[in-house]
Amino acid sequence: QVRLVESGGGVVQAGGSLRLSCAASGRSFNSLAMGWFRQAPGKGREVVTALNYLGDSTYYAESVKGRFTISRDTAKNTIHLDMNNLELADTAVYYCAATQRILSVAAVQDDYEYWGQGSQVTVSS
Repeated sequence: QVRLVESGGGVVQAGGSLRLSCAASGRSFNSLAMGWFRQAPGKGREVVTALNYLGDSTYYAESVKGRFTISRDTAKNTIHLDMNNLELADTAVYYCAATQRILSVAAVQDDYEYWGQGSQVTVSS
């Protein structure tokens, strides 16, 4: 069993930056592929970015390429999502996710069996 606890999030003006973090416990961090998803009001959950279990291969949705960065800190069993140049369309609840079934980059939510509690990110004009 893997437990994911998110932190960060909040309200930021358009053009600003924010960092989300997700701490994993319960299983070897180095055996987990991880990702970030988001769900905007009235919309389905979509992938934002994903990282393979080695941390050396990534995927980014087109809408966030060049603005968002996923990274991991193996010493703290934590992944981060650094969000820069935020846009109104980035407003959503953000979820971190982990899988031990897939070691490569997983960009589909059905690939993941563990989820964080969700963090609200609101971008204001």
